[in-house]
Amino acid sequence: MTMSADDLLRLHRKPDRAHAARADLDAVLDAMLIGTLSTVVDGLPWAVPTLCARDGDHLLLHGSTGAGAFRQVAAGAPAAFTVACLDAIVVADSLFDHSANYRSAVVRGQLEPVPEEEQWDALISLSERPLPGRPAEVVDMTRKELAATLTLRMPIIDGNWIVKIRSGGAGEADRDPEAWRGVVPLQEVWGDPVPEPDRVDQPLPDSVRRLRGTRN
Repeated sequence: MTMSADDLLRLHRKPDRAHAARADLDAVLDAMLIGTLSTVVDGLPWAVPTLCARDGDHLLLHGSTGAGAFRQVAAGAPAAFTVACLDAIVVADSLFDHSANYRSAVVRGQLEPVPEEEQWDALISLSERPLPGRPAEVVDMTRKELAATLTLRMPIIDGNWIVKIRSGGAGEADRDPEAWRGVVPLQEVWGDPVPEPDRVDQPLPDSVRRLRGTRN
């Protein structure tokens, strides 16, 4: 089966779940800490889960300069980046009608290395995303560490992304009036910090204290 670029960015099933507003895309990307970078190398699929951050009209990724997939996309291989979050299980009165509430996004395009003069700011953005305020509490990266890090960005261009969101309860009519129907929400909450054995007497840094007990 041959597919066009337009086919890849169109929902053929449940098209009502597609969201065309750029604000919806930004909200989904900003809610996720990790996604999957996918590309094709020598005719074979290659997918790598990785941390991510959105910086305006770019997706930021980083990894080792020795990582094969990152080298491929940095050299111009076409790529797709996907994120998804499960928000709830939707319980119906038949297995066929069970579902899930979720948010997902796919951004396609080409990644480019972040220019050297912008690399530090990009890495700060990536570090601030999972733990706001932490970069100001630790020592700076060394030149050697910076040289070993490949920082990439993918432009977010209209027409190259798709957002899919499902919310609400079971959509089909009741088939069993006696069966329970409803939604079971799923929440991710940061737990209590666990220090390294030799750091148990150290006070919690502000960045970690603020994160504890909050939702991602």
